[in-house]
Amino acid sequence: MSEQNEKQPGFLGTYFDRDGVLRLSRAADVLAWVVLSLYVLSWFLSLALFLSQYFNGMMFDKGLTFLNVFSMIKPYFLEPFPGVLYFFGLQGISKVLLILLDMEDNTRRAARK
Repeated sequence: MSEQNEKQPGFLGTYFDRDGVLRLSRAADVLAWVVLSLYVLSWFLSLALFLSQYFNGMMFDKGLTFLNVFSMIKPYFLEPFPGVLYFFGLQGISKVLLILLDMEDNTRRAARK
C-alpha cells in the first residue's frame, strides 16, 4: 500500500517517450485555444467592419431583398466555422493521445499482476 515517490525509470520496451506524448498533448490543447481565439477575433473584427459599413449606408441598395441581405451576411456566419473545426480536431487529438497513453499504462500494469 505504500507508494514510491521516486521517479520510476522508463520502460525500454516502448516505442515512444511518455513525457513527449504528454508535452504533445498539452501543446495541442494550447494550440487549439490559440487557433480558436484568432478565428473568433478575426470574425469579430470583420463583423464590426461590416456592421459599421451597413449602418453608415455604404451597403445600401434600392430594392434589397431578403436573399440579397442573406447573401451579404452569410459569409460572416461561416467565417469562424474552420476555427471551430480546428479547435475540436486539436482537442480530440489531445484527448486521444491521453487515452492511448492511459490504455498502454493500464495494459502494462495488468500484465505485471
